[in-house]
Amino acid sequence: MKIRRILATAVAAAVTTPVVFLSAAPAFADTKPSPTSTQKPATHEDDPDEDMPSIEELRAAVAEAQKAYDEAVVELDKAMADLKALDKDDHPLRAAVNEAKKAADAAAAAKTAADEALAKAKQDEQAVKDRPDATEKEKADAAAAVTAAQTAADEAATAKKDADDKLSKADTAFDDARVAASRVIGLAQKVKAAAQEKLDAAKEELAFYEDMGEECTEDPSLKVAVSGPKKVTAGEPAVFSMRVTNTSDHTLNLVKAFANAARLPEPGDVIDDETDFSKLLIPVEWSSADILEWTPITEKFDSIEVGDLTEGASYDVKLRLTVDAKATAGKGALFGYAEYEDSDGSCSGGVDFKDLNFDILAADKGDKPKPKPTDTPTPAPTVTTGGNTNTTQQGGRSNTPVNGTLAATGANETLPLGYAAAGAVALGAGALVVARRRKAGAQA
Repeated sequence: MKIRRILATAVAAAVTTPVVFLSAAPAFADTKPSPTSTQKPATHEDDPDEDMPSIEELRAAVAEAQKAYDEAVVELDKAMADLKALDKDDHPLRAAVNEAKKAADAAAAAKTAADEALAKAKQDEQAVKDRPDATEKEKADAAAAVTAAQTAADEAATAKKDADDKLSKADTAFDDARVAASRVIGLAQKVKAAAQEKLDAAKEELAFYEDMGEECTEDPSLKVAVSGPKKVTAGEPAVFSMRVTNTSDHTLNLVKAFANAARLPEPGDVIDDETDFSKLLIPVEWSSADILEWTPITEKFDSIEVGDLTEGASYDVKLRLTVDAKATAGKGALFGYAEYEDSDGSCSGGVDFKDLNFDILAADKGDKPKPKPTDTPTPAPTVTTGGNTNTTQQGGRSNTPVNGTLAATGANETLPLGYAAAGAVALGAGALVVARRRKAGAQA
């Protein structure tokens, strides 16, 4: 969904620097920090739009990423060519292997011949010795022939060993080159993949800003109110109310409401970028006058589709939370907000955030039966306006007040700032920080 572009850096910063989170989320901007917080935002944190890149900067980033990708492609192609070149006979390493192989074969053949000559010389010598009429000269000549053949055989063996060593070294050099070339290819492939990822991200970011169209003025007329119990018992469902109201003088298109709940970290808990906030989430279900069945809010289906909301109209939603039955006593918070988008997708606004804090009571360990929630909640009240009966529904108008006390926008004064930031990050879907629609290339 285009209008719910998340400022991920602001949300991540909320874990360790809550003030950054406050400066990035307009809904938190008016919240008074708790007395325990002494941090002051830097000058550049005053305006969340200051760090938003211009269209020219984004195009430059795409060009730079394209250049890096192209260079990576060239390097990969070169590495592939270097590997293929090793298999060509004219490559120095391949030629060296071929020459060493020929020399080794020749040395092996020479040694074989020398060994055969030595064996024959020894046979001849023995034949001379076996002859009774053999002269001393014949015996001496036969012995000399054996000595000469032995010398030739030894020299052939040495030559073969030298040739084999050279062949082994040539093979090793060739194999090392092939391994090195393969490693270069592997690295080049990783560089190309990383460059491709950065290029795709840069193109996506550019496309997003180019797709924004003309600059629009955000309409703060979409208001949210939440109410409900101050205490919730673990394992038992608790029902809260949320009302979305169009206070403008015109119809707001494609209105959506969002709700999440989380168990707040305990005092003294270390909150950092490795904290698993998913363990703090509390399951939330919703229903309304036109959607009677309880519908779970999930990461995939995180919005409540209100639709078009006419001037002055409201939409009432019931929210059912169920804290894990094994949960210990502590603090929790319900978060609700709404937004809308023009039917042509050119403009968005109405991000009104509310949170409501409550105490979590540990489940009773006794044998008392717990009430079971019904599958179908009580429908929203019927409202009569101007003599016409109209059930509060999608795009409908309602004057029914929401019971209970509304929580202050953002983190109230009784909640440590770190808790509010942690709870915000725990929403997972990034429901708190929404990038404003801006004209492509426009700068504040």
